[in-house]
Amino acid sequence: MKNLLIIIALLPFLRATATSVPAAAKQEFYSIRIYSLKNAEQEARVDKYLQSALLPALHRQGIADIGVFKPVGNDTAAVRRIYVLIPLKTLEQYTGLPATLNKDARYLSDGADYVNAPHDNPPYIRIESILLQAFPDMPHHAAPGSLKGAPANRIYELRSYEGPTEKYFENKVQMFNAGGEIPLFDRLGFHAVFYASVLSGAHMPNLMYMTSFEDMPSREQHWKDFGADSVWKKLVADPQYQHNVSHIDIVFLHPASYSDL
Repeated sequence: MKNLLIIIALLPFLRATATSVPAAAKQEFYSIRIYSLKNAEQEARVDKYLQSALLPALHRQGIADIGVFKPVGNDTAAVRRIYVLIPLKTLEQYTGLPATLNKDARYLSDGADYVNAPHDNPPYIRIESILLQAFPDMPHHAAPGSLKGAPANRIYELRSYEGPTEKYFENKVQMFNAGGEIPLFDRLGFHAVFYASVLSGAHMPNLMYMTSFEDMPSREQHWKDFGADSVWKKLVADPQYQHNVSHIDIVFLHPASYSDL
């Protein structure tokens, strides 16, 4: 009886303690669409669709900070590309997106040229789709609002790190999180937009992340500082993090004029 009375007396304290412990932030999901385009006409058609139809429709669904990017030198590339980054709160939001768009009369009207394109005059060559989940140590994307200068001069660097096996890939993810690579990027001012594991894509097992800079000289200086940093030197020499990357792809991007990011 005495023990019961003690527990009853402590209940308010226990409740206060339980509610004072913050819950772990829920990890976002990201959809990256890569449009491959054969010429300037297709690029203009997809630009119009994204700016006038898709982004407004996603905004109406409460999806913000949609990034639209084009590779540096896109105008002279044999195959032009447009990258679209869509942050999502849940997998259900991702899987339900096509049906939701098909019910949006304004979207169907504003995007009619794209949606109803004939088979012999499509607006693109193909679309690559990548599904990702944010890292636990950066569960939510960030817009690089503190960057100075004109947005057209900004460099968004999209990196993909492939692992030789799933186990090595998981080790590299751990290196970013528990290993402290994310805080290092933060301290050196890389303005990361996201870090994420690829759940479905063409280069698995791999992770992807995006950092941003005011211009290319700023990017070069940041990576020079990164390579010289004592924390990085210690981390990259740590025996537990050896051989966890087998291939790296790097794409330099500029934001489209209508991009949210």
